[in-house]
Amino acid sequence: MPRFTPAELEAARDRLLPDVVADGLRVLFCGINPGLLSAATGHHFARPGNRFWPVLHRSGFTPRLLKPSEQEELLSYGLGITNVVARASARADELTAEEYREGGRQLALKVARLRPRWLAVVGVTAYRAAFDDRKAQVGPQERRIGDTRVWVLPNPSGLNAHWTAQTMAEEFARLREAAEA
Repeated sequence: MPRFTPAELEAARDRLLPDVVADGLRVLFCGINPGLLSAATGHHFARPGNRFWPVLHRSGFTPRLLKPSEQEELLSYGLGITNVVARASARADELTAEEYREGGRQLALKVARLRPRWLAVVGVTAYRAAFDDRKAQVGPQERRIGDTRVWVLPNPSGLNAHWTAQTMAEEFARLREAAEA
């Protein structure tokens, strides 16, 4: 992975990270928002400590461990990635409540257009803020967006110490099994 200076990372705040999407996906994964390293590289979940890619593989969604730079390969497995909030930041706590709400509105429009079978939001706090659902827990939700079912997954950030890679992979695998049913 290329190294970036602090100034280069700071400049990444102004870049939009393109979605990896297609119509009719099995699962559309939705991160909170791009980190500065993801914005700088153009790859989702690019920070080395982020457990998204290892957990995705460990849960059986992908036959091998993908690198962030291989994110387009997800489409061949019926998977995609987007974010609740498009703006890159160093930390998710830099986002405002209005950014989450507007991100939820935009995400619902995107899901209605793309029609994935499942929307998987990685981060219960982000889901609660985006969809004004204070009682949401990790797992399948009652909410649907059109025909799309919704599942909340744990945030794969290395800062989320409440979930180990193993317990996170088990939750991702529950979604995989539901998506295959």
